[in-house]
Amino acid sequence: MFTGIVQGLGTVKSVKKMAEGSVLVIAPDFVLEHPEEGESIAVNGVCLTATTISGDFFTADVSPETLSRSTLGELGPGSRVNLERALRLSDRLGGHIVSGHIDCTGQVLERKELRQFTLFRFRIDAKYDRYLIEKGSVTIDGISLTVNSCTSGEFSVAIIPHTLSITTLGFRKVGDRVNIEVDVIGKYVEKLLQGGTDVRAAGEGSLDAEFLAKHGFI
Repeated sequence: MFTGIVQGLGTVKSVKKMAEGSVLVIAPDFVLEHPEEGESIAVNGVCLTATTISGDFFTADVSPETLSRSTLGELGPGSRVNLERALRLSDRLGGHIVSGHIDCTGQVLERKELRQFTLFRFRIDAKYDRYLIEKGSVTIDGISLTVNSCTSGEFSVAIIPHTLSITTLGFRKVGDRVNIEVDVIGKYVEKLLQGGTDVRAAGEGSLDAEFLAKHGFI
């Protein structure tokens, strides 16, 4: 589990293609304090397992499923990536709850430099529209961001200079693809609502606002 608060950038040192998947070697721009082999690290928003790790670099296996759903297959030596180590229970939840499981990729449609911030507009598959709401949360390349506006198949975010300077968004240009994870809470609520018939059959009553409040969802 992550928060979408990027801890720093990393540089891909090598990519080894395997019969299935690939192996990434990544050097962070910051020291990995108390590294633990097998720990989770989000790379551009994708939760990967560090199979070898030290203070200076780590390696991670990337499965075919991950390559097909994310932009990690586009990485090569010298590519810059956003990094976040897994959340600890004692950490501040500075962003929002992020699983590190990418829902889809999006594309930069517009980058507009304004006086105090940068406006990005992204294209996304319209089937994910229902998970995007104005002032709601979305994760782009592992960065927790607030949706500025959204229409069918598109949404925008406003980036402050600090975020632009410490993440890969500073390098993004029109046409670039990005990893997108929508708000996980919205997906769980949708699943529960779709299962309303089964819940009633089990004798739990109708799945409505009263039911969700009773069970702590709202």
